[in-house]
Amino acid sequence: MNRRIGLMIIGTEILLGKRQDRHFDRSRRQLAERGYEVAWTMILPDAWEILIDQLRWAFAQDHPFFSFGGLGATPDDLTRAAAATALDQPLEAHPEAVELIRRQFGNAAEPIRIRMANLPRDATLIPNPINQIPGFALANGYFFPGFPQMAEPMSDWVLEHFFPIQSPLAQWRMILPGCKESELVELMEEFCQQFPEVDFSSLPSFGQDGYAVEIGLRAAPAELEAARDWLTQRLTRANIDWQPWKET
Repeated sequence: MNRRIGLMIIGTEILLGKRQDRHFDRSRRQLAERGYEVAWTMILPDAWEILIDQLRWAFAQDHPFFSFGGLGATPDDLTRAAAATALDQPLEAHPEAVELIRRQFGNAAEPIRIRMANLPRDATLIPNPINQIPGFALANGYFFPGFPQMAEPMSDWVLEHFFPIQSPLAQWRMILPGCKESELVELMEEFCQQFPEVDFSSLPSFGQDGYAVEIGLRAAPAELEAARDWLTQRLTRANIDWQPWKET
């Protein structure tokens, strides 16, 4: 199963600085606890064309994504309709969502709150334990309200039901004192071709001791061991000094 999940955070008020985003840090920790990680994150305005374009892109990816915000009933809450449009689906009253909203609010459900039962045709519901107005799942997307106190238990529910706990990736770092990245690019490129499933990172530095390059590897334990052995052997044959990273 793909262990990477995208995050789409919707709200013009965040971009204007009227509200602080609380979804990214919480979601990153929430995913990490189950062995998943953030594939990408974007903060989008409540703007029709932008939402449709970015949702089409997100639906086309080979990994799932979580979307937060824009599920209300006011004119700037565009996410439900934008998700439907992005997949060329009609927006329809979802019978179970209608029942939940009417049961929760009675006569006060009409005429405004009931609009939040209008969902893309193929949507399935995500329960909301706070006020019973559901989120929804559609294709590889999971859509939650923008209120963190609602989104957190709802995304917990999604993770528990659809994303089994995975073992965390193993990590290993090394430091190459006296090296510059430009001297290692060809070796790095060869490594990435040999081990495409290994997350590779390179971080240069310059301090009192001169130049250095920190290389980091992340992968499943067996893949990491093979990649580490290949890289250290190549460095040794090239007479390039390397040392395992030591936390200070």
